[in-house]
Amino acid sequence: MSNKKLIRNSTAEFLIFTGQAGEQSIEARYEDETLWLSQKLMAELFGVDVRTVSEHLKNIFVSQELTAEAVIRKFRITASDGKNYQTQFYNLDAIISVGYRVNSLRATQFRQWATGVLREFAIKGYVLDRLRMENGSFLGEDYFERLLAEIREIRLSGPVINFVFEA
Repeated sequence: MSNKKLIRNSTAEFLIFTGQAGEQSIEARYEDETLWLSQKLMAELFGVDVRTVSEHLKNIFVSQELTAEAVIRKFRITASDGKNYQTQFYNLDAIISVGYRVNSLRATQFRQWATGVLREFAIKGYVLDRLRMENGSFLGEDYFERLLAEIREIRLSGPVINFVFEA
């Protein structure tokens, strides 16, 4: 069963990435609690050729960082010629992995953003996307109820004295 979420209080199934300095926007499909991009859209997102994305994905699968079965899904898309085609899309895990391998200005900006998020999580123990929460975009109808339930559960479990990260 598909688990589509709300984006800016609509039932749209796409999140739009808007680049800096008037760069072209990229629509990322949001379904089943993850983002999905084709190789072509990943190439646009990171400012590289599709062949570069394809090569990195191949290496990601060969090294067993990710498995193709876990990160690839086919979606039917309508092309500019009006015909429907089955196209492979890659989930957020694959997008992030490619972003950490690609050498481009956009990929560097992505890594800087991701490092900032990871740094905030490591220091504070949580990360909030304040803008998204204030606008209500890209959140499910029960998002805040689930968040409050998690906070209550943590508080009821008692004080957390030691934090251990196990890989």
